Amino acid sequence: MNIRPSAELRNKYNEISNYCRETKEPIYITVNGRGDTVVLNITEFENMKAELELLRSLAEAEDDVANGRVSTIGNTFNDIRNNLNARK
Repeated sequence: MNIRPSAELRNKYNEISNYCRETKEPIYITVNGRGDTVVLNITEFENMKAELELLRSLAEAEDDVANGRVSTIGNTFNDIRNNLNARK
């Protein structure tokens, strides 16, 4: 874990940015010795967000299956066709 004081964020931004980009690891920034902020390369941040969204979707799907909120593929396509025909 890479922990740096907030003053380094001001004084060594390029070094911090390069570290995050090259290692794909975050840097934890402290203020008065306490955790305050995390700096992460934007690509890694976007990947982390996408992974979290996928995990949330999978958890929701598992909950639907566990609680019987599922339908056969045939019924699903019939519902779609019926909705499309109702719009005509």
